[in-house]
Amino acid sequence: MADKSNGTFNVAVEESQADAAQRRQKGEFVRGVSGFRAVLGEHEDFPAEPHRYHLFVALNCPWCHRVTLARNVLGLQDSITMDIAFPNRTTEDDPVAANLWEFNPSRRATLTGSTLAECTSETATGRGLRLVKEIYQAEGSDEGSVPVLYDKKAKRIVANESAEIIRMFNKQAEALGSNLSGQERPDLYPSGAENDQLRAEIDTLNAQIYTGINNGAYKAGFSSDQQVYAQAYETYFATLAELEQRLGADNRPFLTGDKFTEADLRLFPTLFRHDPVYYVRMKLNGARILDFPNLWRWLCRVYALPGVASSNSLMHCRQGYFGRSWNGTIPLGPAHPMPYPQAYEHPELAGD
Repeated sequence: MADKSNGTFNVAVEESQADAAQRRQKGEFVRGVSGFRAVLGEHEDFPAEPHRYHLFVALNCPWCHRVTLARNVLGLQDSITMDIAFPNRTTEDDPVAANLWEFNPSRRATLTGSTLAECTSETATGRGLRLVKEIYQAEGSDEGSVPVLYDKKAKRIVANESAEIIRMFNKQAEALGSNLSGQERPDLYPSGAENDQLRAEIDTLNAQIYTGINNGAYKAGFSSDQQVYAQAYETYFATLAELEQRLGADNRPFLTGDKFTEADLRLFPTLFRHDPVYYVRMKLNGARILDFPNLWRWLCRVYALPGVASSNSLMHCRQGYFGRSWNGTIPLGPAHPMPYPQAYEHPELAGD
């Protein structure tokens, strides 16, 4: 997706790494670049076939949410297996290191005082590894991020860039063993000359959403420079306003019209988290999604699609984000007008 040969990069997938060290030193959050970029079904080592591939994810991570959404809406739950890490990373007393993703189904969440049913052990490598970092170390890499698309047969990482994984899943859904027919399954990024304009529209939206919303939320929440935060805050809400207007201009159900596409899928994880998590944790308290009637109804519409609600857990999101805050205390709300995610079943809450 990124063309490194001429120094350009895809703004819908990653941000510029120019002067990254200096920018981080000044307090800006700068997202790194994923290192594994093989294309499933096109790389000779990674053919598209059922029951061969596996995902390592954390449900609180919005980049992981993209791939769990794609897995579900494309009917790949039975074909692509998945392990789920605990939403908080390791602590200072970990025998290896702090701040690492771990597979630990016996770890207790501070929010509930109990284990989280969704969390699993690691099942794909045959080694029962505890840390995501150990999966990378087997490849000679010092990365440690999720999501990871893994080849269970070759025991190798295929890719760890979420934008590219969802594109692969869509293109290879049938070959990967989707349990949905071609008529039932959404085409998130339609091919063919007849869809050139639609793909261009999706690409434009993806770039806008990544910069202003997906990565913008992190720019606001995790940058310690007031001016960087303020700029990200303004851009985030300006982008929401533009998307609100786009949906409302002709009452379209989805961002590009009548059909759910990759642009909708990539917007959903951030907006799903906004009211119950990002409003407080990312200092994005300018408004709720509930205050944008068209976006709220869009959010509820997407949430109602088959497989979407089961693709994530707000319990993991709350635990993961607030569990990393300075005192680890997790807010219990919001409870008005009703608790989340139940609120996503009520598009009428937004009014007119």
